[in-house]
Amino acid sequence: MSAVMGETGGHPWRERTRPLRLERRVEFSDYEALRTFLDRVAELSESTDLYPNQSFGRTYVNLTLFAEEGAEQIEARLQTFARQVDALLDVPSDGER
Repeated sequence: MSAVMGETGGHPWRERTRPLRLERRVEFSDYEALRTFLDRVAELSESTDLYPNQSFGRTYVNLTLFAEEGAEQIEARLQTFARQVDALLDVPSDGER
C-alpha cells in the first residue's frame, strides 16, 4: 500500500509507523453531514467487525486503523476497510461535505 490511498473528502489516508497504522482526517461542511458519515462508518464497522479509533469535532473526524501488533505491513482487511470508508464519502447525504 502506498502512503496515500485515497483523496476524497479531505485528507488522504496516510500510513504511519510506531505503531503501524493508517490515518485519515475527513472534513465536512456541518455537523449534520459529519453525523451521517459517522453513522455510516458505525454500520460498516458492525458488518466488518473492524472498529477504527475516531476523534471528532463539529465538522471533522480523524480515523485511525491500527495494524496487528508486530505486523510489518498494513493487512489487506484494513486496506479494504479504508477503501470502503472512502466509498461512503461518495454516497449522497442530506448535508453537504
